[in-house]
Amino acid sequence: MVTLQEQLKQITEAITAIEIGGQEYQLGSMRLKRADLSLLYKRRKELEGQIQAEQNGNELLSNTFVSVFDRR
Repeated sequence: MVTLQEQLKQITEAITAIEIGGQEYQLGSMRLKRADLSLLYKRRKELEGQIQAEQNGNELLSNTFVSVFDRR
């Protein structure tokens, strides 16, 4: 099974490949289109959140704040 850190590394490498080499390219009659960059960014953000949650002990709402406005 691939760990979250390994997945994050793979996603980051895919993003870098697209940013450096482009979204798609053509060699002769063969055309290659890489993964959608916006989906990769979204997945990377999800993985970073999951990794952070693991490091914080999976505390639900560990990064949540509450404000109360009572109109006084």
